[in-house]
Amino acid sequence: MSTHAKRERLLLADLLEAAGPEAPTLCEGWRTRDLAAHVVVRERRADAAGGLVIGALKSRLERVQAEFAAKPYEELIQLIRTGPPRFSPMSLKQIDEAANTVEFFIHAEDVRRAQPDWSRRELDPVFADVLWSHTEKTARLLGRRSPVGLVLRRPDGRTAVAHKGAPVVTVTGEPSELLLFAFGRQDAADVQVEGEKEAVDRLHRSELGM
Repeated sequence: MSTHAKRERLLLADLLEAAGPEAPTLCEGWRTRDLAAHVVVRERRADAAGGLVIGALKSRLERVQAEFAAKPYEELIQLIRTGPPRFSPMSLKQIDEAANTVEFFIHAEDVRRAQPDWSRRELDPVFADVLWSHTEKTARLLGRRSPVGLVLRRPDGRTAVAHKGAPVVTVTGEPSELLLFAFGRQDAADVQVEGEKEAVDRLHRSELGM
């Protein structure tokens, strides 16, 4: 049975291929070629991918990612489709599902929503709950830089507190949209934002996410 991570991986590869190497993305400063290189380096070059979280390794990450971005675009797409080599921990189903489901979903939306004619995907309830579970678990981490109190709320009333404080801004939307908002895609997320105008403006100017 196909996992969520595998499905999102193939969708991301298809979107990158259809968009071509020079299309815009929601990742500031990145075209689709840069995004594809990031995905490949993240799961194939552990020696460089540490730069995503360790500042001292950032220059190495940037250098290796630039090397991959210079490869033929079709090669990058194929590397994404086939996934990590068999000896990589990410080739294990459980690790792939945990590490890549959200990663690939968000990057697929980074490609889709940078296009002028995008429309919101209708997700099945099971996948929506998977995304909500991740949002609940990481809300405090993703919202740690919020300048105001931040509550994420599903339409059914379930909530996750992303940041304690006052005044409070409440963001309501489907799990997929809340996840995108919390990952710093505030302007592209289909959500309703409630709170004092100044607080809402401050939130939109803030850098949420990892």
